[in-house]
Amino acid sequence: MSKSPKASGWESEDVDTDSLLLDPENPRLADYGLTPRATQEEIVKVLWQNMAVDELALSIAENGFYRHEPLYAAKERGKNFVIEGNRRLAAVKLLRDSNLRSRLQISSLPTISLAARKQLDTLPVIFCKREEVWAYLGFKHINGPQAWESYPKAHYVAWVHNEVGVALEEIARRIGDKHSTVERLYDGLMVLEQGEAAGVFSREDRYREHFSFSHLTTGLGYTGIQGFLGLPKGEKTIGKRRPVPKDHEKQLGEFLTWLYGSRSKSLPPVIQSQNPDLRRLDEVLKNKQAIAALRKGLTLSVSLEISKGDERVFRESMVEAKQNLQKARGTVLTGYDGNEDLLQTAEDLVELSRAIFSDMQQSRSKKSK
Repeated sequence: MSKSPKASGWESEDVDTDSLLLDPENPRLADYGLTPRATQEEIVKVLWQNMAVDELALSIAENGFYRHEPLYAAKERGKNFVIEGNRRLAAVKLLRDSNLRSRLQISSLPTISLAARKQLDTLPVIFCKREEVWAYLGFKHINGPQAWESYPKAHYVAWVHNEVGVALEEIARRIGDKHSTVERLYDGLMVLEQGEAAGVFSREDRYREHFSFSHLTTGLGYTGIQGFLGLPKGEKTIGKRRPVPKDHEKQLGEFLTWLYGSRSKSLPPVIQSQNPDLRRLDEVLKNKQAIAALRKGLTLSVSLEISKGDERVFRESMVEAKQNLQKARGTVLTGYDGNEDLLQTAEDLVELSRAIFSDMQQSRSKKSK
């Protein structure tokens, strides 16, 4: 595990609170639809609604700011962006600014005294560069008490790998995660960003509000999906910024839409749940006829039947029918109440079974000749 910047001899200094800005590049904000263009007030709102800022604010109002645990900030574009301690900074801003609380309709925080407010006019800050503290902050937060979801974690991994130039294996070691997990997160985000850059998909246009990033990271490990996207089959990691070949970007758009749907086109995703739908989609994408059926708007279930072929469908149907009839016979004495319609259904089954048996005999006879 990497040492903290403080342990490396960095000293904190008191900085005017009003000069400190919440970090719009915080990877965790991506999970709530915020981009690096988000305003300070938008960031405060997301932090308040989703990251328990109220608990911190109440603690600071009661006990003051714990000055032995400084914020970390980077001087960028002439401004001070806090890269560690955004929740604490948001709590302080809300306590100091009644107008901000009013605009965000927050009424559950106490009004602090002028003396308490004066103590929050400055905060302890260690100034550093983002790339100098990535390992410390990643280990502390990504798998910490409030572990990050996979999507913001992927953004963090991609930033460290692409911008700081750290190998994925090293990132995994430093943040205390499996190498394979870090690889899947990176590959998933690169595939998603390629689809958006190519204009074949938009995450903002997804059919459902919840974004199941794990559908993508898991699916990229399946051979049918890999083949459909033109990716190398069986590889542990793709490891490229634009992993899908350019001549497969149309298929990439189709695949992402099947995963997440399109609100503008009124298309729900074909993946209703990761298990078993993702495996079913993988099977479909191994068969040209099944892919054509899915493209025509047929359901995943129907497309899957087409992918199996008649021989497999017939075998599975026969086995399933036998199992169901055995189950029915086991409960006939206690489950049949004498209704005429069920008796008629049983008679229909007898006739259907005889017809199937006759057709099978004829088919076997023809093939034997």
